[in-house]
Amino acid sequence: MTTKTKFVALAAGLALAAAANPALAAKKDAAPAASAASGGTIVQGLGVASFDAVIANSNAYKTAETQRQTTFKAQFDQAQTRQNALNTQIKPLIDKFNADRQGGKATQASLEQQAGSIQQIQENGKAELQRILQPVGLSQAYVNEQIEDKLNDAVKAAMTKKGVSILISPDAILAVNGGAYNLNQDILNELNTALPSAQLVPPAGWEPRQVREQRAQQAAAQGQAAPAAAPAAAPSGR
Repeated sequence: MTTKTKFVALAAGLALAAAANPALAAKKDAAPAASAASGGTIVQGLGVASFDAVIANSNAYKTAETQRQTTFKAQFDQAQTRQNALNTQIKPLIDKFNADRQGGKATQASLEQQAGSIQQIQENGKAELQRILQPVGLSQAYVNEQIEDKLNDAVKAAMTKKGVSILISPDAILAVNGGAYNLNQDILNELNTALPSAQLVPPAGWEPRQVREQRAQQAAAQGQAAPAAAPAAAPSGR
């Protein structure tokens, strides 16, 4: 894993980057679908596909991953510089803590105080790195959302062309005979046609779908909780 990739992983902790899919990196080089010995009876209308693998292997996703290293170079460099400074700051504190603990002369209260200070510096540093890399996390979420918006239609088109009526994930099966059920490449072809490339930088003020949905739910809940206006009093007949 490169240093830049490590920093991108830190940005995934941002609430605003929650839409970024952490499973993509693990699936990126995955085989298109599980396979076993050839032979056996093919069940017509059944297909297998991994959406994570399809997204990670799409042209839009791979191009964005490459472009991001250049577009956000300033953020990566700043994060690297700050990480090096944090390491330089923390190392002597950790060395002293270990020496005091092994020497047996420091009190438990002193050790706890040292450990607390180290932990605080680490937490503050992590939060600072996340702020620096927030644009990177937003870019990841923005690209993923553009791809996901096209994925459903790509899946439907591939299923129609292949005569597939039921599509399941490789994780839901134990084994499959041959590649007759594999729909990954067909979906990938449709996806690449529908979205050859994605916009890398989101517009100002953009938020991932998950954040937008949370805001909408909160607004709806607040609207339901608001007390209804009291009805006007009926005029007295006196």
